[in-house]
Amino acid sequence: MLLKQKIVEDLKLAMKAGDTQKRDVLRMLDSMVKNTEIEKKKREEGLTDEEIQTLVSRAIKQRKDSMQQFEDGGRSDLAEKEKEEISILTTYLPEQLSEEIVRAKVQETIIEMKATSVNDRGKVIGATLSKLKGQTEGQIVKEIVEEELK
Repeated sequence: MLLKQKIVEDLKLAMKAGDTQKRDVLRMLDSMVKNTEIEKKKREEGLTDEEIQTLVSRAIKQRKDSMQQFEDGGRSDLAEKEKEEISILTTYLPEQLSEEIVRAKVQETIIEMKATSVNDRGKVIGATLSKLKGQTEGQIVKEIVEEELK
């Protein structure tokens, strides 16, 4: 089943079950997909699963930023709501890789690119993220690359 179809099916199930939070998150996600399809003039063929996963990653990142701001502002109730939304959105991403696997991919990329100094980190981060598309966060890759190139 395509990711877009899965989102729509899960939205219908959430509506039937009366799960308002999941319904609202999935409506927002469906809306993001439709708006992006219109932007990219892909209304007929639709977005690929990879493009949808990119949107999901972006939505998760926004929620993490909001969660941090709410925690800093002493609004733990709103931070908890954002955390729950992140857990709903995470189900539409591929399984996240462990730090050991990401570290191995980073080391592999460093060898492939013959990177030797911290000045090469941008190239290594970009190449690693393109290999691991959607399977890890950019921040994790950045930290590992900086450790490995010290």
